[in-house]
Formats: sequence, C-alpha cells, structure tokens
Amino acid sequence: MASLKTRLQHSYTPAALRSYLAEFLSTFFFVFAAVGSAMASRKMAPEAAMICPSSLIASAIATAFSLSVATYVAVNISGGHVNPAVTFGMAVGGHITIPMAIFYWISQMLGSVIACALLKVFTVSPSVPVHGFIPSEMTGFGASVLEGVMTFALVYTVYAAGDPRRGAFGTIGPLVIGLIAGANVLASGPFTGGSMNPAHSFGAAFVGGTFKNQAAYWIGPLLGAAMASVVYDNLVFPSESPEDSVRGVTDRIVV
Repeated sequence: MASLKTRLQHSYTPAALRSYLAEFLSTFFFVFAAVGSAMASRKMAPEAAMICPSSLIASAIATAFSLSVATYVAVNISGGHVNPAVTFGMAVGGHITIPMAIFYWISQMLGSVIACALLKVFTVSPSVPVHGFIPSEMTGFGASVLEGVMTFALVYTVYAAGDPRRGAFGTIGPLVIGLIAGANVLASGPFTGGSMNPAHSFGAAFVGGTFKNQAAYWIGPLLGAAMASVVYDNLVFPSESPEDSVRGVTDRIVV
C-alpha cells in the first residue's frame, strides 16, 4: 500500500494534471450537449409540457451520444469518468486514490458549471433546465432511490465495459455506457430528469439559481455507485490478482 505522502504526490504529477484537464473537457462536452438539447426542445416548443415525448427522446439521444463521445475521448487519459458518481465508485473499488478523486470532482463540477453558464449567457436564455422539480406525488427519497438504481446500472456498466479481462476497451465500451445512460433517461425523465450525474445536476442548479431537491441527486447516485463497485468487484467478477484491478491509465497513479 502506498503512503499518504505518495498518494498526495501522485495527485499532482503531469499525468494527473492531464487527467484533470481531460475530465474537465469531457464533462463540459457532455453537459453542454445534454443541457443544450433540453434548452433547444423548450425553445422549439415553448407551449409544450416541460417533459413531452419528443423532448424526452431528444434528451435521451443527446445524453447517449454525448456521454459516449465524452467517455471515448478521455478514457486513455483519465479513465473517462465524466461523473463524480463514477469517480466515487472507482475510489470505493480502490482504482483511484482519494486525493485524485477529489480533484476529479472539482474538474467535473467546474466543467459542468462553465457549460451551463455559457449556454445561459450566449443563448440569452432566461433559465437553464434544472433537475429537482420532481412530480408532486413523489418524495425526495423516492427520487433518490430512482437515481441510485439508475446510477448503479451506469457504474456497473462502466466497470464491465472497462474490465481488461474482457479484452481491449475499444469503441464498444463508451458506446454501451452511453446507451445505458440514454435508456435510463427514457425510463426516468418525467420523474427525476434522469441525471445519474451529480456534476450535471450541480452545474445546472448553480447557474439556474435553485438547489431544490439537490440532495437526491448526490445521495442516490453516490450510494448506487458504491454498491455497483462492491457488487462487481467482489461478487460478480472478483479479482484474482492485483493486475486484474486495472481500470485504464489512472491505475498508473494509484495504489
């Protein structure tokens, strides 16, 4: 096991700094497309309900496509997390150090905030679509559970897609990650917005000026990610040797 000093030193090596930049850019790309598609749907049909079938499908497609691309372009640099919940799941599984995970979170949330801010400023939009406006018949606890279940599926897919025992990550890995995210948006859009990503929810809430029900978009996804890590690494496909725990290039700078 590496000492605390070694862990801290790993968090500001050139490779680590490149990882933070890659996470910032990929999260920016993803949130810009995901939030931008929701804003575009509202612009084209301002009289429609907040979540109508066409806007739900557009949001799911934008989420699937943008997350696939964002993961693909960063996977060989940072592991392509693009999501604090994924980073948390990797930290729970021991695939990334805690100091690095914190810097990943900062990079991801900063990328999300800047993406939402640019959309709001340059589209001269009065508002940014914010997660948190759940149906009146639902509770914050229910929203948290839904987000947790969806994030469990997402992070479990990330683990499976990035497992070197399955072969090279290639192009199919980012694609299946994007597909499960898009499918989850279709399943939960009218209920929670289908976030599965605390950085996405935080950036929209920060720029949109409301943090209503924001806890549901952190507690649920983080718990779901932790459970996915434990289930995959310890129950479904346990590691047989230290080499089996590799999760992309980030393992060069972890324990």
